[in-house]
Amino acid sequence: MIDYRDVSHVRNRRRHTFPQNPEGDTRSPAQRDRDRILYSSAFRRLAQVTQVASPENAHVFHNRLTHSLQVSQVGRSIAETLIEKQPSLIEGVGGIDPNVVEAACLAHDLGHPPFGHTAEEELNTLAGTVVGGFEGNAQSFRIVTKLAFMSEAYGGLDLTRATLAATLKYPWLKGQNRQKPKKWGSYKSEEKDFKFAREFGPKERFKRTVEADLMDWADDVTYSVHDAEDFYRAGLIPMHLLARLRDNVERKHFFDDVYRRHAGEKPFFKRPDLEEAFSDLVAMYWRIDEPYVGTKEQRSKMRHFTGQLIHRYINGVELDSKAPSLNIDKELVKEVTILKELTWTYVIEAPALAVQREGQTAVIRRLFEAYSVASNSPNKWGLFPAYQREQLKLAGSAADRKRIVIDLIAGMTEPQAIATYRQMIGAWPAASLEEIFR
Repeated sequence: MIDYRDVSHVRNRRRHTFPQNPEGDTRSPAQRDRDRILYSSAFRRLAQVTQVASPENAHVFHNRLTHSLQVSQVGRSIAETLIEKQPSLIEGVGGIDPNVVEAACLAHDLGHPPFGHTAEEELNTLAGTVVGGFEGNAQSFRIVTKLAFMSEAYGGLDLTRATLAATLKYPWLKGQNRQKPKKWGSYKSEEKDFKFAREFGPKERFKRTVEADLMDWADDVTYSVHDAEDFYRAGLIPMHLLARLRDNVERKHFFDDVYRRHAGEKPFFKRPDLEEAFSDLVAMYWRIDEPYVGTKEQRSKMRHFTGQLIHRYINGVELDSKAPSLNIDKELVKEVTILKELTWTYVIEAPALAVQREGQTAVIRRLFEAYSVASNSPNKWGLFPAYQREQLKLAGSAADRKRIVIDLIAGMTEPQAIATYRQMIGAWPAASLEEIFR
């Protein structure tokens, strides 16, 4: 068993500095991590980045900023609940600090590019194997360890080892885990920081820390529940039809689509198991039998529904008494899965968003082409903001310059990406000489 008290200084260590708190600063190292992330420009950017539907479409939708704040609240609540219910097991999993979990939750989507997974896939294709691809989780790790900064002496936010480890949803470098080749937690360029984060924690090669597990479950819970809420309120998910008990044609259509999408995928849930989980979920909590129009009664019932689910998923987690790991009730995993599938069927794969994604892909591709050409011609570096111009002067290869271009595009808000694209094609000349980027 790990004695958490003896290793707390190892967990709290920072890679670049290990200072005492300034006089009068009573925050713990993890609390300082949380605040560094919260006040970073990378975090503020998330207010204008897609959750599922663009934040420009309607005020009803969550964006990546509101999502991250909610994930942090859920993650912290789960950690505090475990500490209260199972204090004797905390040391056995290496310690659980609610502030570490909260900080990791705030950081988990920092690398999410404009237009979400559409841009993530396109940037990965454009980056290619020489640069090392693009992955949103690895980009988040790159931001907190290199791109965001507090000092000219080093890159990154100089977070503690515990917080860095908790951000690693996929604790391996690209290509290391053959079971999940499309996901990884760090680029090769941040390998030193990755190894630093992994020095303390599970000895198993691809096993996450428990605090990273808590961050991941909080993320799943939050976006599954609130996306379903958003799109029911927007009239896209017909929950009033899916909740019918008899002769439910809509529910059959929905499950047909789910199992079309996951055909041949292993492991995935058996259809009767998911159907039963959905029936139980509706029977326990759903009390709305008509399309959403926004009456006081409907809003009250909707808030009750989402609140009950969040409470259920916070309390459905426990520490394993036999191993240093997290146990999540399998029935709750089924429920969260089916809530995610609602968004996939009725929103993500809907024709309107499919057309939108084509346009978003074109925007990302055009920005990449223009900036890539400019990056190789110093007389065109005026196209870049000042910070990227400084980086280009230090770049030692074409691959380094390509990574700078990718970092720039991935760090844009969606309005920035669209405005820059329009200016580049001459469709929307700038109204002033003021730079878009700050």
